[in-house]
Amino acid sequence: MVINWQLNKPLQPDQKIPLLVSLYLLAPLILWGINGLGLGSFADYGLVVNRSIFGSLLLGFGLGVLGLFVVFTCQFWLGWCYLEKSNIKLIPTILLPISLVALFVGGIEELVFRGFLLTQLEKDYAIWVAAIISSLIFALLHLVWEQRETAPQIPGLWLMGMVLVVARFADSNNLGIAWGLHAGWVWAIATIDTAELITYTGKVSEWLTGKNKKPLAGLAGVLCVLGTGAILWFFV
Repeated sequence: MVINWQLNKPLQPDQKIPLLVSLYLLAPLILWGINGLGLGSFADYGLVVNRSIFGSLLLGFGLGVLGLFVVFTCQFWLGWCYLEKSNIKLIPTILLPISLVALFVGGIEELVFRGFLLTQLEKDYAIWVAAIISSLIFALLHLVWEQRETAPQIPGLWLMGMVLVVARFADSNNLGIAWGLHAGWVWAIATIDTAELITYTGKVSEWLTGKNKKPLAGLAGVLCVLGTGAILWFFV
């Protein structure tokens, strides 16, 4: 299969999905090969499958969903948006697939960026330099999918990456909380977008609510990420 894609054009859904799936399936296989050469291990990257990781995963997921719930509740109260109550009935039909996708995407991205990449950078740089670099790479790679809508999110995505690094520190250098937090954010936003649960009133600038309806491209989303980071910092 050949994907006809030009850098100056956004990926179409029929291009994006096969590319996304192939890349996300390939990443852990590459890491497995690196581990087989004795150059590292999943434990080094913070992925240790035991009972505690499931508790951390659940904690992170809950924290991610709760943060967005608070942000949107505040926006409802301020009159910046309203809930499309008639679309709530759509949630049960999309709940399972979105949950699986959120866990899959969150897990792979945390393994790659807060796991492998951060660990490798730490060998040559101070931890916060490694965190800044890995978070910047994480943010910029999102431009692969959609340049116009993603560009305003780059600062927010970088901040999200930094907070996910803090989440790894808060979890004794394991990826459980970071994985859950990432998955919780993906799950909540994907559910809202897919079911079209939120309609913005246009009373305030998009830079407050999120340009192109993307929370990370607005002050509200950035404050959500900052607040989450502040909570996690107490456990570092």
